[in-house]
Amino acid sequence: MSANSADPARQLDIVLVKAGRTKIRYPAELLHDDGTRVTVRAAWAGAGVRDFGFVRFEPGDVFTEHYWRDRWYSVKEVRDAEGALKGWYCDIARPAEVFEGEVVVEDLDLDLWRSADGSAVLRLDEDEFAASGLETTDPRAASAAWAALDELELRAREGDFEALLA
Repeated sequence: MSANSADPARQLDIVLVKAGRTKIRYPAELLHDDGTRVTVRAAWAGAGVRDFGFVRFEPGDVFTEHYWRDRWYSVKEVRDAEGALKGWYCDIARPAEVFEGEVVVEDLDLDLWRSADGSAVLRLDEDEFAASGLETTDPRAASAAWAALDELELRAREGDFEALLA
């Protein structure tokens, strides 16, 4: 099925929530849902180009996104318009909640980037996480978030990263 398909059974919205508010909502095509992991495909949902310095997200980029109901992260495989792999952007988040037509994920600020060739593994936004106050307001969630970031970084550095998505 193409990304332009109008089959409503295969379409849903990804809803990223931060601090109790919707940060972004965008349409995606459901590729797979096994009851634990939901995999979707979506076009770059940002306006124009977003240059992080280590990667550029731009119109035409395609994200294959993996959300787990039992893990404190999501993993987004990023490819350019021609299909070349750019890398993986990982959001540390509470486990996904899946409703009729929506996947809702609460972003916890911490992120990880792994380049396509594995030469760059970057922990991101640790300052934002510290400023969020989660370690004070919900220490259990903060501990789970740090553990998830550590797990992803270890897998990214040891070459076991792609096994997450198999």
